[in-house]
Amino acid sequence: MEGEKVVSMKEYSNEEVDDDGRIKRTGNVLTATTHVITVVVGAGVLALAWAIAQLGWIAGITIMITFSSISIYTYNLIADCYRYPDPVNGLTVGYTITSSTSMVAIKKVICFHKNGHGAYCKFSNNPYIIGFGIVQIFLSQIPNFHKLTLISIIAAISSFGYALIGSGLSLVVVISGKGEPTRWSGVKVGPGLSREDKVWKILTALGNIALACTYSTVVYDIMDTLKSYPPESKQMKKANVLGIITMTTLFLLCASLGYAAFGDHTPGNILTGFGFYEPFWLVSLGNVCIIIHMVGAYQVLAQPLFRIVEMGANMKWPRSSFINKEYANKICSFSFNINMFRLIWRTIFVIMATVMAMAMPFFNEFLSLLGAFGFWPLVIFFPIQMHISQKQINKFSLKWCVLQLLSFVCFMISACAGIGAVHGICKNITKYKLFMYKQ
Repeated sequence: MEGEKVVSMKEYSNEEVDDDGRIKRTGNVLTATTHVITVVVGAGVLALAWAIAQLGWIAGITIMITFSSISIYTYNLIADCYRYPDPVNGLTVGYTITSSTSMVAIKKVICFHKNGHGAYCKFSNNPYIIGFGIVQIFLSQIPNFHKLTLISIIAAISSFGYALIGSGLSLVVVISGKGEPTRWSGVKVGPGLSREDKVWKILTALGNIALACTYSTVVYDIMDTLKSYPPESKQMKKANVLGIITMTTLFLLCASLGYAAFGDHTPGNILTGFGFYEPFWLVSLGNVCIIIHMVGAYQVLAQPLFRIVEMGANMKWPRSSFINKEYANKICSFSFNINMFRLIWRTIFVIMATVMAMAMPFFNEFLSLLGAFGFWPLVIFFPIQMHISQKQINKFSLKWCVLQLLSFVCFMISACAGIGAVHGICKNITKYKLFMYKQ
């Protein structure tokens, strides 16, 4: 150690401080859009072809566009509440599951390439989940959201990579005439699918689509990176529109081509569900892109929670050196600070998320559960209630009634999706031993 210091705003000159007294921010519409894409074009996009297969062309595409449109509206309401005078992070588990699934998929595709498609190629997810967790322990020491721009850019680029690879492989199947039959109503009820199972899968599909539209846990932190002029709300509204339009375009492309290629047999994850075996190197590259994206997206999602806990601890124990003191360190030419509270609590958080991912590695059902829990309260209810309070909208006025109706409909969708996800998880839990899952 080369001494220690406590970071204080007194160390910064007026030129380095923004109009609200905090360190000057340099973010803009482009960087905010990048953060949005990093979060939303994530684990959920890989399940959307399966979701379209359950819902069918009409309902699937309609619901996807509707959810995206609602998201633009409510996120813009959130933007208007930023810096206004009266103003359980489960996705990290989902990203851990997704990343480990892609790591295993790479090993499996190489195994199938060498030994044939009928070979026994099943491997435990646990070593890969643990490896991903170790990487996140180190990355979680990045002090705050403002330092994530480079990681977010790399993650966003990789998200386009695997989405386009999955879409491209599906397109080749369709063009070659090998695509499976599709239906306007989705997977057909028959000997392999009862009406009851069809309903459960539809509910899970709703949760998958809802999750794909969710980035409410980081929207304020994204706005916190923006320059104070033009107003953060105007910049964020542009980022919301650009990010969600980009996201929806990719979602529709990936989901529609995936369903057109596989029909009733669309896998839960088009790159790891082995609809594609060859070219094995391209399938592996797509999964590498997924892993890179999950590494960055994990931090973009986790940093807001880290900040909330650490701010709360600072307010509760402002004189504690364990919580507040930064120890300056230098290894060769690399300088960095260590805070003991940050080091210990963030490590514990990552370990807990890793253990949960090992205990419950169900891709579609877990993503649906996260979408169901997050969509209505975070994307719909709180933004609408904040908007009503901010604009002082009269109770039982036309606008108030329309907003409450929107909230109620979305609540019912989230509740149904949550029920479907819990049913799927309970059904899967009976099929394997805890921490012994093989993919």
